[in-house]
Amino acid sequence: MAKVNDQSNVALGREVPSSWDPLHATSPVGRHWSRANIGEALPGVLTPLTWSLWEVASEGAARGAFYALGAASRAEAMVPVDREQRFMRAFYGRGAAQLEFLSQMGDRIPGTSGAAIAEQVFGSVPKNLVSEASRKRYPIIAARMPWTFFRTPGQLKAAATDTRTWWTERTASASGLTETSALRLFSQAIVRFRSNVTLQATTLFCVVQPIYDMLERLTSSTGVGDLTALASGYGSMPEAAVVGDLWKASRGRLELSEIVARHGFHGPREGEMMAYVWREDDGPLHRFISEYADLDASQDPEARQASLLEHRLTIERDILAALPAHRRPAARQMLRIASRTIPLRGVAKDSFLQASDVIRASARRIGRLLHADGILNDPDDIFFLTDDEIVGIRPADVKVLIARRRERHEHYAEMDLPTQWEGDPDPIVVNASAEQTDEIAGIGVSPGVVEGVARVVLDPNFDDVEPGEILVAPSTDPSWSSIMFLSSALVVDIGGALSHAAIVARELGVPCVVSTVTGSRTIHTGDVCRVDGTTGIVTILSRHDDVASDADVSASEPPAITGAHKRNEP
Repeated sequence: MAKVNDQSNVALGREVPSSWDPLHATSPVGRHWSRANIGEALPGVLTPLTWSLWEVASEGAARGAFYALGAASRAEAMVPVDREQRFMRAFYGRGAAQLEFLSQMGDRIPGTSGAAIAEQVFGSVPKNLVSEASRKRYPIIAARMPWTFFRTPGQLKAAATDTRTWWTERTASASGLTETSALRLFSQAIVRFRSNVTLQATTLFCVVQPIYDMLERLTSSTGVGDLTALASGYGSMPEAAVVGDLWKASRGRLELSEIVARHGFHGPREGEMMAYVWREDDGPLHRFISEYADLDASQDPEARQASLLEHRLTIERDILAALPAHRRPAARQMLRIASRTIPLRGVAKDSFLQASDVIRASARRIGRLLHADGILNDPDDIFFLTDDEIVGIRPADVKVLIARRRERHEHYAEMDLPTQWEGDPDPIVVNASAEQTDEIAGIGVSPGVVEGVARVVLDPNFDDVEPGEILVAPSTDPSWSSIMFLSSALVVDIGGALSHAAIVARELGVPCVVSTVTGSRTIHTGDVCRVDGTTGIVTILSRHDDVASDADVSASEPPAITGAHKRNEP
């Protein structure tokens, strides 16, 4: 794996945390931190409102999921009042999770360990990480885990149905609310947001992950099939529905207004409360529809889905045929459960994004009203207050406070952080180049081999992205599915087999490599690369600066396809 060179990793100087700045904290000595998990939902520098919401929601979600699993006690399930006791913190405007807490939970769970958790999150086990297996909660896990596994899908589906209706109604009426009503809706939306984020974490840890692990053992024990292909082709992922609706609109079978009504909570950097989603700005959708219209009819996503489904069913039949007769009934049942549970990952994400969009809508209304009253200089200043400052006692020097926070926010945007670190992080130069290497090792999560021109995307407005390019990015969020469909492959700095990028890439049939760590800094726009979504190897075949003719790196030139498939097609 490529390492950042010394020059690009020069520290810019550490900031001392200030009581008025909720976006920067310190770390206890020797603690390990990672941006990988939360960075997928919250890329880049956050506003104070966004972090104040996510700090409590993500902390409570993980603790609640481990409690539902049986690994955490009731006391451990509570979010500590003292922020110094929390395992979720912000450094230089970016959220991070502490490895020690996750490792402690892993040591209590049968079939895994703190070291295994560290391997998944960090890519390796830190030398000074203490991992000691404990069986004292095994009886509790044995009793609670089955109950949680079978109960959670029903809870999630009920919450998803209710939240969608609520989101539609509340976002439509938010712009006409009084300040009192807007504050009430803001508080109600926070409660629902926290609940839905907890459901998402519980679904992932207690339902999806165990089934995915079983699929992995099944392919390993039989030597049949590819896990990434076996975990795709379910055809019911919400992100795939976005792509399908855009395709229909490009063929005149669906109105743009209907896409906004169904998917308007998505948009660039949708995890950030200040960002504008499609409900507020449908401009990006016009471009997607236009570019989808230029695609050949053979690229129909429904046809792709049918192909992926048939490929998965073929693998399932081959696996069952390879098993002894006495093992087939259990394996067949597990495969049926997988088809119902793995898509729940996307359902859970939609539900908390809809709740967060109601927070956004009510916050914008509050901001406009306070601006009209002269309390704020700009309506968007509301996003530089925390949730407690909005619903509680407002700071007396609110304009001065916001000005300081805006200035600090811009300062944090001039720096970057490593994906993981120990103790307090040293910020590095934004977009600093990594070591010049021709091969990057990541995790292959969606099969297929593609050669093509790379496009490094740091700002998800996608204005410069051309169809057929290989997308290279630090992270992705659900709104990326629309542009992923137009791309030949995807390379992401963070993530794992069940990350957003991995799941959506598999459902769209796009080869994908995640966890490259420095991919977005090693690869440059215009480089010609080979992406192997099975082995996880990304090879830079030629550098843009080294190519003699512009035609050789034309973004409009179709990528060369090598190997058996361009995408996950049988």
